[in-house]
Amino acid sequence: MQAPALLGSKMEAPELYEISDLLGGADAFQRSSPPVRLGVFGDPVKHSRSPIFQNAALKACGIPASYTRLHVDAGNFSEGLRALPAAGFLGANVTMPHKAAALTGVDEADDYARVSGSVNTIVVDGGNLLGFNTDGPGLSRAIREEFHADLKDLRVVLLGAGGGVGRAIAVQCAMESCERLVLVNRSLEKAQSLASELALRFWSEKPRGAFDRLLAIPHEDVLLQRELEHADLLINATALGMKRTDPAVIPARLICSKLLVYDTVYAGGATRLVEDAAAAGARAANGLSMLLHQGALSFEIWFNRPAPLEVMRQALFSTQ
Repeated sequence: MQAPALLGSKMEAPELYEISDLLGGADAFQRSSPPVRLGVFGDPVKHSRSPIFQNAALKACGIPASYTRLHVDAGNFSEGLRALPAAGFLGANVTMPHKAAALTGVDEADDYARVSGSVNTIVVDGGNLLGFNTDGPGLSRAIREEFHADLKDLRVVLLGAGGGVGRAIAVQCAMESCERLVLVNRSLEKAQSLASELALRFWSEKPRGAFDRLLAIPHEDVLLQRELEHADLLINATALGMKRTDPAVIPARLICSKLLVYDTVYAGGATRLVEDAAAAGARAANGLSMLLHQGALSFEIWFNRPAPLEVMRQALFSTQ
């Protein structure tokens, strides 16, 4: 753990805590003012912007708590999770690569978290851990905000539908009964398995034309080109784009001006996919708006009150 910086008679919380801090009980988290009561698990997690807007929200609402980053690797995640009550935490967020493990690590999970196969929001209830997932609802709100459109009215092509955030988004599309959903994954078997689980939500007695409302395909350029020609929205739920050296998510030539493009990746500002979409004349956005809305939903779960969304938005986007 980094040494806290003195601020007069108070201490400022470090930007990053480790598993050793969690296992040490509440001491490390009570030294700062206000005390650390919330955080985000990840590996890596130093890049996370969640503390920026969650701390702004806590301050705006007069809640005497702060939010931090918790760097915990996969081997220590379960132990770190179970240490939250003794460490004095009210709750936590969970990011890559721990969301699926969090589902099995909590004592109870709500229906959406179970169906989506992962947890990104945890509430500490006495000695119990309650799990929720705000990825899908956060994405839905972000799409509405960025493109003034609802998922239910869109034909969606989803890249990275094999698990994690991609699965949560697919479940959200199914719950909102989007016009059409194409699941794209390098492992076709995973996409087909997910399609089988969601099939009933896309069944309809009404004819929908020549295209199935739900389809799983491998990540191949020829197949992608055909599906994108009949799509309204492309969502990237893969991790490609987190580094500038990453290969392109899809070839730029496959993006046309009528397509809406949403990249759930937000690290480093405009991703290559967003830049390629803009160059093609398409409307595009990165994952910051999804991060904002899923974080606001987490805040509402923790405190059972509306999140100060505009305060959170200003804090998050002022750091770009």
